[in-house]
Amino acid sequence: MFASATRNVAGLAEVRGLTARRTLLVVDDELGPRQSLRMVFKDDYEVLLAESGEQALELVRAHTVHAAILDIRMTGMSGVEVLERLKQRDPTIEVIMLTAYETIETARQALKHGACDYLTKPFDLETMRAAVAHAMDRHSLSQQREASLRRLRELQEELRNQRIQEEIIRAKGEIYASVLHDINGPLTIISGFVDIINSRIEGVAAVEGEGLELIRDRLARVTRQVNNCIDISQRYLSFLRRPDQAGVTVSLRQVLRDVEELLRVHPSLRDNDLQVELPDEEITAEINGASLIQMVLNLAINGLQASPEPHEVRIRCHRLEIPLDLDRFVDGPQNRLVNREGFRNTAPLAVISVVDTGLGIRPAVLDEVFRPRTFGDYFSTKNTQGGTGLGMAIVQRFIREGEGALQVETCVGEGSRFTAYFPAQVPVRR
Repeated sequence: MFASATRNVAGLAEVRGLTARRTLLVVDDELGPRQSLRMVFKDDYEVLLAESGEQALELVRAHTVHAAILDIRMTGMSGVEVLERLKQRDPTIEVIMLTAYETIETARQALKHGACDYLTKPFDLETMRAAVAHAMDRHSLSQQREASLRRLRELQEELRNQRIQEEIIRAKGEIYASVLHDINGPLTIISGFVDIINSRIEGVAAVEGEGLELIRDRLARVTRQVNNCIDISQRYLSFLRRPDQAGVTVSLRQVLRDVEELLRVHPSLRDNDLQVELPDEEITAEINGASLIQMVLNLAINGLQASPEPHEVRIRCHRLEIPLDLDRFVDGPQNRLVNREGFRNTAPLAVISVVDTGLGIRPAVLDEVFRPRTFGDYFSTKNTQGGTGLGMAIVQRFIREGEGALQVETCVGEGSRFTAYFPAQVPVRR
């Protein structure tokens, strides 16, 4: 026993200096077969020896093993059990089963648990060499396949992110186009007042009395409109800051005003009843303004498109002075909570809800909407001309970027409620 332990320690010391050679694990409770296999393969592979299943699992935890030879009948843990545990630990390990007592049932069990070959004792040397070479080749192919699949998933995710980013930029372009619309009103007024002032002072050396008062009044109005333009441009320019930049905040009252302006001219409004309720108090959320506008727009447009029949969509917001009790949010066929793990659940919280009285969302559709997806795998209930399937993907991205959470409640035939929670600033008490 002491000699065996000494040999194992020496073997472990040898393995600590592993080269780039592949590793073969031999597991047999008989010393003779272990040493024979070690002598056969020591020049081709790094060979690890184990006299029990427990020792084999310890070696696999400490070293990268490419292939293994297991004796089926061993004291303690059986070879089939070791095979199963090895595959659970690393499915890419290729295993050759070895036994002196071949039965159909043992062969069936070995193959069922993923053995790549099954040999009997005494084994033919060339057959054993071929089996191990085949196992090593299978392992290499398996690793290449896993690496290819991993790279494919990475590329799919990159492409998906690119597609979402393009959609975000397109939608932001629509939002920023509203800046021109917002500024156009004050500029038109300014132009009219300037024309009036020019007509009053044209050809006049001095202005006094009623004419002077009119000019002063018009100049004051021009100043107010110029300030309006400055406020509008500064508000939207602030939205250009990075969504994850510390200190970015936005007024929910202003966001809802902007969203309402955009929705009033949106083709999805049709005959639907849109209600946007502004809060009585100022609520400031810690999120990029353009992201929040786009998120609420997507949710509201989904609500407006929730039924072909006229229905109601209501948008409102409030501040929550206590953290959410996340234990009461249980995902089910009519409920979801998005970004539970990434949610910064600290009071106060800014709360925005979008409620529609449309057709509701069927459980199977709800599962599809919030299933993790890869590039090109976008889900939409609309036809190919009706939507890209990126709306909810964008909403979920903004929720995660803002460390928020999204609660979804729906009932078929009654409608849906989407409630977004974001960290808010503590209100200034005067």
